[in-house]
Amino acid sequence: MAPLDQRSVTITDDFWAPRREQVRTSTLRQQERQLRAPGQQFDALRLTWQPGDPHEPHIFWESDVAKWIEAASYCLATTADPELEASVDEAISLLAGAQQPDGYLNVYFTVVKPGQRFTDLRDAHELYCAGHLIEAAVAHHAATGKTTLLDVMTRYADLIDREFGPGGSCEGGYDGHEEIELALVKLARATGERRYLDCALRMVTARGQRPFYYEAEEARRGDTGYFGGVFPQRPRQAEFWREYNQSHLPVVEQSDAVGHSVRAMYLYAAVTDLAVETGDEALAAACDRVWESLTQRRLYVTGGVGARHDIEGFGGDYELPDARGYAETCAAIGLVFWAQRMANARRDAAYVEVLERALYNGVLSGASADGTSYFYGNPLASDGSVHRHEWFGVACCPPNLARLLSSLELYAYAQGAEEAVVNLYISGSARFDLADGPLALRVRSEHPVDGSAELRVTEAAPGPVTLSLRIPAWATGAQLVVAGRELELSEVVADGYARVRREWAEGDVVQLRLGMDPQRVWAHPAVFDTAHRVALQRGPLVFCLEGVDHQDAVAQLSLPRGAVLDVQDDATSGTVALLAGGSAVTGAADRSAPLYGTEPPATRAADLRAVPYFSWANRGQSDMTVWIHEMDQA
Repeated sequence: MAPLDQRSVTITDDFWAPRREQVRTSTLRQQERQLRAPGQQFDALRLTWQPGDPHEPHIFWESDVAKWIEAASYCLATTADPELEASVDEAISLLAGAQQPDGYLNVYFTVVKPGQRFTDLRDAHELYCAGHLIEAAVAHHAATGKTTLLDVMTRYADLIDREFGPGGSCEGGYDGHEEIELALVKLARATGERRYLDCALRMVTARGQRPFYYEAEEARRGDTGYFGGVFPQRPRQAEFWREYNQSHLPVVEQSDAVGHSVRAMYLYAAVTDLAVETGDEALAAACDRVWESLTQRRLYVTGGVGARHDIEGFGGDYELPDARGYAETCAAIGLVFWAQRMANARRDAAYVEVLERALYNGVLSGASADGTSYFYGNPLASDGSVHRHEWFGVACCPPNLARLLSSLELYAYAQGAEEAVVNLYISGSARFDLADGPLALRVRSEHPVDGSAELRVTEAAPGPVTLSLRIPAWATGAQLVVAGRELELSEVVADGYARVRREWAEGDVVQLRLGMDPQRVWAHPAVFDTAHRVALQRGPLVFCLEGVDHQDAVAQLSLPRGAVLDVQDDATSGTVALLAGGSAVTGAADRSAPLYGTEPPATRAADLRAVPYFSWANRGQSDMTVWIHEMDQA
């Protein structure tokens, strides 16, 4: 299975379309201003910095520009915007001007540490930046037909292929922050050049092999690397360092989601691509094992990824702290990338369940309602001290979020030779180019507010085609009517899809009704922070309590297990809120009360109002919790 071309899809719904327009008209402009600030990314690309000057270029500034170009390119693929296109062209001109005669392109190792290129692969992010630039080049070429950035990046990719190929100066090397692997696969697909795929495969195959490359690299270099760490000698510490960048074992032997979570998501997205391209069953099996580790024991209910701040990554099994959790926006985005690839490779809707959970919750929470401030981490509880920022010194998340939302078309549908797949129900249209001709659909849906969707065939070639409609796991009941005839779902559903094979005709209508009753969700008993607590979801949305809606701190609120959950329109999020009767502990503000006592605190009745998690922190400073204390009795 493969995603549809971006231009084969339109998105016109009331939920996603305004957000995507906001990315184009506001978010990308705000990010461009940050990139153009004196001494920042655009200035650095002019290569005028000298030792002693302020604003020393950062090791991954190119990646910020690259993701911004990629996001803008996705916008340009569907909407003419001369001003935005001119800014993109200027950025590409700066990148071309910064490229060295042999194709190398990295500001830090050109003006800050000249002569030291590819000597600190573990820490210095050269290949990470190259990967994002390659992704931007592929997207820009697909959107505009221009080869200005693609020409720059194929030259750089050719250099990398030589240096990291047989007999090259970096033979056996691989990047400390995975990214270039999936980018090289994209470049191979865009250009038809197999050598880029082979280069990605060499890097994946070399990772984790003994002798460990990064330790030999450190010995050759004779210093501690960009981040100043000396490789530890104690075995467990050494293992922890290797796990951080997933180099502790050969990829085909890996089983657990470990280390830095964004690196892991990008790695396994690439490994999934390579397994598809090469048919390598060992790579596919490794992806299956790590996926099971992540989704069964190390994933937040919001689709957030990564429990630990110190490594921006995974903890142990069931280590999912709520207020102290990390759940970086980029990691949830990376999970969407990987889940899409797994879904297309396995033709199983279980992967789309994870994609959708991350997209509507752990990703979307990463930006404010106006699209101009951002979360780096996305905790599941806050005392009110957590808020979004307009920018970061390490600004990976803002443009990453922009590039995902502006390319949403790539995640809503998929196609095979004789199969059209609907993964996300979003109003608009989709045109599938199948073996015997096109199948075009017009879609009407109110997701995530309402569970109904209607798909009308607007073009159909002769011959039977399978239309596969995802039946989400969250649906509290489902009804499918095709051309006026209700189908028995048990007869057509497999792997989470209702697969309807028939000869379609223009005007055929498919009606899908999915129940969206509010549901309670409980975590595995081994998750420490969720004991005796419950979360709420409706459809793909996970909900939270915010202090701004309550007289009491959210930590003092409890929800009876038998309480009815009512649904109410919510203007702030544009979706719904959930209402229930609960209770609140009183006396939290009483400073005269003893610190400890032998009598339980008093409680009173309280009205609880839960709002979508993605929308929190948009109404001023407020405490918040996803996991709500639960009472056994109503």
